[in-house]
Amino acid sequence: MKHGTMLLCLPLLCWLPLAEPAEPRIAALSWEPAEHLLQLGITPLTVADAADYRDWVVHPTLPAEVVNAGSRTEPNLERLAQLHPELILITPLLEDMRQPLERIAPVLSYGDFTQQQDNLQLQRDNYLDLAARLQRSDLAHERLQQMEQRIDELRRDLLEHFSGELPRVTLIRFASATQVYIFGPNSLPQHAMTLLGLQPAQAVPVSRWGNIQAPVTQLGTIEDGVVIYIEPFTQQERLFTTRLWQAMPFVRQQRLTSMRSTWTHGGVFSVEYLAEAISEALLKLPAQ
Repeated sequence: MKHGTMLLCLPLLCWLPLAEPAEPRIAALSWEPAEHLLQLGITPLTVADAADYRDWVVHPTLPAEVVNAGSRTEPNLERLAQLHPELILITPLLEDMRQPLERIAPVLSYGDFTQQQDNLQLQRDNYLDLAARLQRSDLAHERLQQMEQRIDELRRDLLEHFSGELPRVTLIRFASATQVYIFGPNSLPQHAMTLLGLQPAQAVPVSRWGNIQAPVTQLGTIEDGVVIYIEPFTQQERLFTTRLWQAMPFVRQQRLTSMRSTWTHGGVFSVEYLAEAISEALLKLPAQ
């Protein structure tokens, strides 16, 4: 018998176990609330751009039975109506569609990344607010505590590997063989690095999404530090064999490493997945 159920037997009648409460039927039209639902043990009824979520976000895993709700910019209203959700979760991107969505189900909007606020704190607040509305606050706090413990463990591993002297680190994603995205303040990768005790190897200005696009040549100013690039990079051979790239200080010093593909603009638990991937990348380097 499941915990919390009860059998009450009377003469000539034995009552069946009390039914478990049904899982709420919630449509997530942005990936961050979809992640947060999954971390609360709730499978979304439907998710916008579900196939792309599985390719890009990956963690937490979106079950195969979760159907697509259209795109994150143009959700399929007819499909949503057919699914009969009890609640629809959106971000400000879809505020102009609130009226037609509210004809289907109540709509709850959560803030998105901005330049003016702490994006990690925003996602944490969004997660806890959603948990409170769904009466799962205890689980939410337990999961956040587990995340903090995991990141602490990763930080200790890095300190041990580098004998207490952590390198400065810059995280990048290649846009092409000539252009690169550099992650900086208020990005979830930078928040993950801060929690790991890592300092940036190159200063970049604050932006909404926490990254800037710059020419690859800008990386040449990193005299002392590690550069981690996010995989995949399909033009690796084209760039890495050039004299320009070979002359980069971090390349000459063998302070370049790759990191498995990890989503950089997600919900609060993205910092845990990013911290794990960053740590794996750094542990591939020799301690110097």
